[in-house]
Parts: sequence; structure tokens; C-alpha cells
Amino acid sequence: MLQIQAFVFNALQENTYVVFDETKDCLIIDPGCYEGDERKELLDFISFNDLKVTRLLNTHCHVDHVLGNEFVKHSFNVKLSIHRLEIPVLKAVTVYAPSYGFYQYQDTQPDDFLAEGDIVSVGLHEFSVIFVPGHSPGHIAFFSEKDKTLISGDVLFYNSIGRTDLPGGDFDTLMDSIRKKLFSLSDDVRVYPGHGPATSVGFEKLTNPFMQ
Repeated sequence: MLQIQAFVFNALQENTYVVFDETKDCLIIDPGCYEGDERKELLDFISFNDLKVTRLLNTHCHVDHVLGNEFVKHSFNVKLSIHRLEIPVLKAVTVYAPSYGFYQYQDTQPDDFLAEGDIVSVGLHEFSVIFVPGHSPGHIAFFSEKDKTLISGDVLFYNSIGRTDLPGGDFDTLMDSIRKKLFSLSDDVRVYPGHGPATSVGFEKLTNPFMQ
């Protein structure tokens, strides 16, 4: 059975996800762990559950979602996968991270790239990559049709949407991504966002004030 463990990391309260099943293989998505105790919490969970990290993924590359990239790559000897359009977004973090108080940010480079329609496997489960720009130019989400699970990053939140006032953001593009891509999924798909509590596609269709 697919399991998803969420951790809330760093001052921006970002959701980091560990995705795994009975095979003990796991993915780490958007590691925001910055402080030593946050990194220990992640390591302890993986060790306690005897998990094997097979891949590191970023939905997008804003600072709060990439603070632990180098730590995870080094700790588990795994590759980092992002969308190609996120390269300049990731490179920019080195410049502006100190302005958010992240003076010890460690830069790292992607090892390969994901595009819409690609399949990411973990154990006995598969996630398809969905291209959902608007919050950032190369934002992607990960969807398991079998498990009715969507890891949405900063596109769709519980009764909210991603901000579009950062470089590369665009409100109309974001709304198209939500309406044409995410809201085309079945109502019972569980949504795990980059911040805040989990929700569902059907609930957001009915109640999200930005979508009315």
C-alpha cells in the first residue's frame, strides 16, 4: 500500500514528502529540511522504517522546497530530478536565500529532467508527471491514478492557490493549469500540497474561493 509521510520544515512551513510502500523503496519530494533537527527528523524516519531512498524530486525550485536538496543527495547518493524550465529558478536560490535568513544554503545541480507524461516509479507504484506552470515556469505535479493521489506542490492548496507574484509566475497560466490539468482528475483524488493540509480535487472544485 502506498504511504505518504509529510514533514513541515523551515521557517516557511513547507511540506516535505516521503513516499513509500511495502517494498521499502521511497521517494523524497521537495526536501525543505534546513536546520539540523529537521534533517535528523527526516533521517530518523527513514532509518526507523528501514526505507531505501531511490530518487529525489522537486515539484519546483523555490527556496523553501530545495533547502535540503544537497543534504538528501549526499546522505542517500541519489539523483535530483526537476523540470528543465526550473534550472534558472534553482540557480537563483543561491543569490536570494540569505535574504530569507537561509545563510547556510548549499547549492546543488539537477542530475536529470522530467517532462509531462514521464513516469516515476516507487516500489509497486507509479506516478505520472503533470506539467502545471503558473506558480513557477517549470512546475510539475506527481499523480498516481491507481492510488488516487496527487502531490501538487504550490499549485493548489486547501481553499487557496499558489502565489503568482514571484519571478516567472503568471496568474492566468496558473488558473489554466488548475482547471485544465488538476480539475480534470476525479473528485476523489487526494491532494498533497506544498503547504498546509491535504485536500481533494472535488472539495476544491466546490469550495476553493479562487475557482468560483
